[in-house]
Amino acid sequence: MGQVPGDFFFSSLGEINAALRARRFTALDLAEASCNLLESQGPKYNAVALVVREDARASAREVDRDIKRQRFRGLLQGVPFGAKDLLAYHGHPTAWGAKPYAAQVFDEDATVLKRLFKAGAILTAKLAMVELAGGGGYRYASASVTGPGLNPWDRTRWSGGSSSGSGAAVAAGLVPFALGSETSGSILTPAAFCGVTGLRPTYGLASRAGAMALSWTLDKIGPLAWYAEDCGHILQGIAGGDSHDPGSAGKSYYYAPQYARPAEQLRAGFAPADFSDHLDEPLRPALNDALNVFRKMGLQTKEAELPDFPYSALVSTIIGAEAGSIFAELIESGKVDELADARQIAGLKAGSEVTAKDYLRAMRVRTMAQAELRQLFLDFDVLIVPTRFSVASKVSDPLDAPSTTRPSGGPRGLRDHIPAGNLAGLPAIALPCGLAGGLPVSICLVGRPFTENLLLSLANRFQKAIPPARPKR
Repeated sequence: MGQVPGDFFFSSLGEINAALRARRFTALDLAEASCNLLESQGPKYNAVALVVREDARASAREVDRDIKRQRFRGLLQGVPFGAKDLLAYHGHPTAWGAKPYAAQVFDEDATVLKRLFKAGAILTAKLAMVELAGGGGYRYASASVTGPGLNPWDRTRWSGGSSSGSGAAVAAGLVPFALGSETSGSILTPAAFCGVTGLRPTYGLASRAGAMALSWTLDKIGPLAWYAEDCGHILQGIAGGDSHDPGSAGKSYYYAPQYARPAEQLRAGFAPADFSDHLDEPLRPALNDALNVFRKMGLQTKEAELPDFPYSALVSTIIGAEAGSIFAELIESGKVDELADARQIAGLKAGSEVTAKDYLRAMRVRTMAQAELRQLFLDFDVLIVPTRFSVASKVSDPLDAPSTTRPSGGPRGLRDHIPAGNLAGLPAIALPCGLAGGLPVSICLVGRPFTENLLLSLANRFQKAIPPARPKR
């Protein structure tokens, strides 16, 4: 019906939905346009695992029939999207980013995909990821069967792991939104590095049924999109209890930020060192400006510090032990040696040898940390912290190489918010807030469990002041 402009997928869900209802484009037009972009541009970023054009066409035709009869299902109806390749999609390979699983096919869709399909969203691609979502740890960005995720802002830079394709595909405007997963940073990191919005939901709010397990007690599914408002609508689409996920919180979610408490009534914790000494110097102007935007909203800011726990070590032990069990067959068969990253191979093998004593000790200390974090949130409604303290690294650089000359020691601040927040199952949203040396900078809001609407209310206001910037294709 209409020629879809090349930059149309940088639009909000509301704008896309309005164009569909006004019959400027059909859902089939949008599906074809997304598939064309994914096929022509996706390889530039190593962002795509599989384009599913024929399925997308069939789904789009069904949506167009509904729209013609004025059967409207909401903002997701007719919108193309991509899904990280750890989510099962029936009848098609779900490779988990890894050579040993390249031919793996499931006969049922992941629950979150079923829910998006019910809302009328149209899957156009499975998106690239770090192999096995980074289980075991990895040293190079190339730890994927599709190659290193390349950043749309600068293809010599990493798009972030493990949801590398999800971050890059949204940032490049190949799809309006994508699903990623986070065990310890895999939604927030690609969102930060690629300059898009990423929402990590409360643990258990979105079902993991049909998703590759890396850590039963840490894994979460969430959206990456251009705007916070869109993330709220997507979360509403995928959230809800699921008896097929033992970790399900059994809660539904309705996007209603208008009912959140106003900013003037909220107490926000921040650490001054996180916006100075802990932060690479080129990022400081953008992040301090972003912090001031929240203050101008009326947020009452007060200094905060995370309780003193070895968050990263706890996460490493828990993921190692749980992944060692989950991938026991891969390890014991020797097929683990087919993975692309030597450090990851060694890490998975080591994880399989974590003792019950060490795992249970880590879980006991985790419980103590969770209790202390609950106490912290008695004083604060939200924490404000840089999402990442450096810009995206060079693809060629080892990920464990020192990337900064920042001094070690000093106040703890909130810089361990990613492992701490994941251990406690806390929601968080990464918001692009400017550029440093031409690369995206991101600020993060962390809240109490099930306070997504509060975070999104603040994020929506923030993005009116600092809208996301777009890379040039």
